[in-house]
Amino acid sequence: MVTSSDVPALRRGLAVLRLIAGRPGPVSAATVARELGLPRSTTYHLLAELAEAGFVTHLPEERRYGLGVTAFEVGSAYLRQDPLERLARPLLRRFADRVGHTGHLGVLHGSETLYVVREQPSHPQSLVTSVGVRLPAQLPASGRAMLAHLPPAQVRALFPAKDSFVSRTDRGPRDLPSLRRLLTAERRRGWAVEDGYVTAGFASVAAPIFDHGGRPIAAISATFRHECSPECGETWPDLAAEVQKVAHEMTTRVGGVDLNLG
Repeated sequence: MVTSSDVPALRRGLAVLRLIAGRPGPVSAATVARELGLPRSTTYHLLAELAEAGFVTHLPEERRYGLGVTAFEVGSAYLRQDPLERLARPLLRRFADRVGHTGHLGVLHGSETLYVVREQPSHPQSLVTSVGVRLPAQLPASGRAMLAHLPPAQVRALFPAKDSFVSRTDRGPRDLPSLRRLLTAERRRGWAVEDGYVTAGFASVAAPIFDHGGRPIAAISATFRHECSPECGETWPDLAAEVQKVAHEMTTRVGGVDLNLG
């Protein structure tokens, strides 16, 4: 039975676990103590408890600590329960009815955007994009909303050559420099837009969802009918504000840090 006196220790233990999980490789106890401001004796005690429970593994030859098998099991269970989809679906349902447009939850899958949830308003519009559809991530607003917050080297790795850029309607970025210009503008603005890049006669607005480290893990988007020729440059700030509200609530629900509020 956990008592109130155990809560501070639990919080410190979770802080240790999150620090180790956020690093690309194992870390020393001294690093954990320094970065969390803990006494070394407390740090070693917490690491020993976490190791006994299987959440961390001690690497004696390296004098470092990494994630343990139990952490992997918890992470795998998290994925099996489809938490993002379950959290997003009721929010998107209310959002779609409120704004009158179709709402999507999309995630990055390599250089593609994968749509995992779609909620339509009471009077839906016909759309090509549905659950399970994959699109080149540089085209839909949801894809670029996430790409805008990735390190430049990662974006370059996803789109290494000009033939990495697929065109569907003769609109949208055609090479890495043009994509980077779009991403820079959209990161500063706080939301991404696309106007006929995916399907002629449709536009979309999207905002990213962040994890606890401020990394983009998904995006909320609204898709609606819109036609203009040539591309008019509209950014739909009023709709974007509604999209951002949903994205921010999702970020809060998953314990993330919303960089768009920074």
